[in-house]
Amino acid sequence: MFFEFTFRFMYMPIPHTAEVLSEALYTCLLEWNIDNKLSTITVDNCSTNDAMLDLVKGKLSLDSLLLGGNLLHMCCRAHILNLVVKDGLDTIHGAIEKVRDSASYWKGTPKRWEKFEDTARQLRISLGKIVKSSLLTIRHVRTQLT
Repeated sequence: MFFEFTFRFMYMPIPHTAEVLSEALYTCLLEWNIDNKLSTITVDNCSTNDAMLDLVKGKLSLDSLLLGGNLLHMCCRAHILNLVVKDGLDTIHGAIEKVRDSASYWKGTPKRWEKFEDTARQLRISLGKIVKSSLLTIRHVRTQLT
C-alpha cells in the first residue's frame, strides 16, 4: 500500500546549495524514521534539486528503495505542466498578437466595424455572440463618449 504525504515545509537559510539542502532533507528522513521506506521524492525541475537528490540517494540504502532508487526522483507535475503551457504560449505568441492587432483595427471606428459586419454577411460567417457582444459594448461606450 502506498501513501502520499507532504511532511514539512521548513525555512532554509542561504546558501541553498545541493549539499546544504541534501543534509537537511536527509536529517529529516532520519528523524522521521522513513529513510528506508521511501518510494519517491517529488521536487521542481532545477539543477540544485537534481544534485541534492543524487547526494541524498548516495546516503540511503539502495536495497530499501523501490527499484533500487531508480524512481526516487520525481519531477513535480504542476511544474512540468507550467513549463509546457509557457512553451506553448511562447510558440503562439506571434499569432495572438496578430489577432489582437486585427481586432483593434476593426474595433477602431464604427465605419470599420460596419465593413467587418458586411464582409462577414457576404461570406455567410456568423460573428457569434461573444464577438458581437464584446464589440457592441465597445461601440456603445464609444458612442456614449462622443
